[in-house]
Amino acid sequence: MYRVVNVHEAVEVIKSNDRVYVQAAAAAPQLLINAMTNRHDELRNVEVCHLHVEGEAPYANPDYRDSFHVNSFFIGKNVRHTLSEGNGSYTPVFLSELPLLFKRNILPLDVALIHVSVPDKHGYCSLGVSVEASLAAIDNAKIVIAQVNKQMPRTHGDGIIHCSEIDLFVECDEPIPIHEAITPTETETKIGSYVANLIEDNSTLQMGIGSIPNAVLSCLTNHKGLGLHTEMFSDGVIDLILNDVINGNHKYISPGRALTTFLIGSKRLYDYVDDNPFVEMRACDFVNDVYIIKQNPKMVAINSAIEVDVTGQVCADSIGSKMFSGVGGQMDYIRGASLSEGGKAIIALPSITRKGISRIVPCLKPGAGVVTTRAHVHYIVTEYGVANLYGKTIKERVKALVNIAHPDHRESIDKAYFELI
Repeated sequence: MYRVVNVHEAVEVIKSNDRVYVQAAAAAPQLLINAMTNRHDELRNVEVCHLHVEGEAPYANPDYRDSFHVNSFFIGKNVRHTLSEGNGSYTPVFLSELPLLFKRNILPLDVALIHVSVPDKHGYCSLGVSVEASLAAIDNAKIVIAQVNKQMPRTHGDGIIHCSEIDLFVECDEPIPIHEAITPTETETKIGSYVANLIEDNSTLQMGIGSIPNAVLSCLTNHKGLGLHTEMFSDGVIDLILNDVINGNHKYISPGRALTTFLIGSKRLYDYVDDNPFVEMRACDFVNDVYIIKQNPKMVAINSAIEVDVTGQVCADSIGSKMFSGVGGQMDYIRGASLSEGGKAIIALPSITRKGISRIVPCLKPGAGVVTTRAHVHYIVTEYGVANLYGKTIKERVKALVNIAHPDHRESIDKAYFELI
């Protein structure tokens, strides 16, 4: 039998100066998070580290800076303010390498807070909708505390752990945070159409969440034999799977399965993946491993960016020197798709921001981070077309990218770049 305690008793094991890992995305264990935060008067200098977490992050309140310091491996909206407020930091790391920080004791863990399904008759729980680096955290943390939720989907793959690996259990019955799909704009629909035209039948896809991925997926209804090997997916793939557009039959890695490391979406998505062997959840050091990814023929990686300069440098994690998100898995998949037989690495973004500022620029803003280098980039897509930069000279790249910039900015971008050189 496993040890069930109330939530307040569970978080009593967290001590000042501990490092705590929180399971990511929609699996963030809110009961445990809130109970830990409620101890802010007692705790000092607790480092709370995680990728993006859905829901509230009350420990990120600057008023609790003496109690908690946030260490983000990917910066979500709910903790972004900590960087300017001084109660948070960002650790740049490829998603594929995050587990190594725990396995190699670079970041020793004291406590792991996880969120699991109810144990089956054999005593096995599922990490549900998010595996990512949680397995490495469980294996290397001194204490593992699990929020056991009757509504957590039981998913197949790596995230099956025995209750003997967990020190304390807190039982609950509450919905998983949902992320409803947003209808793509006209601009996003155009981008989706251009990207979809680059995708051949029998390709394997990586894409994230958001309007552009949804727009791409909505344009794939007449494709055949597609597969999924992606760090995450959302609702947009469900109908394509049900209609046999996505079946995984031509993948090399986990053929006949949709491979991912975490999920965010609606209740429909969570119900679909529950006890569904077609969906295989694996740790991020497998799903995002370049060597693994490149073995899929016709691997297509679809990612986005904040801005792209006319030589092909892609900034995806900061606005100038202000950190906005993180490296994540973009380079894992850009490189994996590039090395795949018949693969394509795609960066898709609107040509301008909502304020009308061009996202195709002569040079990146001062302090901007280069997530994908000009040597790695292949296709850049905006609502004005596709620029294939692979094997192109700098002059050829400038011309191609100016041609897919917003018409109002093309002349000024071209002039500004050549004044710089």
